[in-house]
Amino acid sequence: MSDKPQKAEVEKFDKLKLKKIEKQEKNPLSSKEMTEEEKQAGKS
Repeated sequence: MSDKPQKAEVEKFDKLKLKKIEKQEKNPLSSKEMTEEEKQAGKS
């Protein structure tokens, strides 16, 4: 259990030191419209 942070260490952690980042979807799900377009392209 020595590798886990102590409660006091967690309580004194400064959240303001964390960096703000923009989330980016790596593998976004296709929309209903995109799925329908792919189906139409496959039938042609």
